[in-house]
Amino acid sequence: MDKQREKRLKRQRRHRRVRKTVLGTPERPRLSVYRSLRYIYAQIIDDTVSRTLASASSLSPDLRPALANKRGRDAAGVVGKRIAEKALAHGVRAVVFDRGGYKYHGCVKALAEAAREAGLIF
Repeated sequence: MDKQREKRLKRQRRHRRVRKTVLGTPERPRLSVYRSLRYIYAQIIDDTVSRTLASASSLSPDLRPALANKRGRDAAGVVGKRIAEKALAHGVRAVVFDRGGYKYHGCVKALAEAAREAGLIF
């Protein structure tokens, strides 16, 4: 098995293991993070009804001007701030953080810290 495939499978295993315990409720939905090599995505999800309440990504048209010439951690910070604003607009203040099997480091950490600074509690 090549290294990239093995790395991807390990991340998916970690994600499945964590998802057994991390559950989004109406009072405290789940903030899910997915990161590709180029973009970062975040969703606020109520798992009891399987519904996405808010989403933001570095591909969002409304974030394009804010993301001009930003990559990596800088872009993740902008996405984290935007997801927090959308969550607060839906009346969500507290969430559970689902890092998606990724290390709490780099882009994932930048997104989480920006969301906390913008008012989300987790």
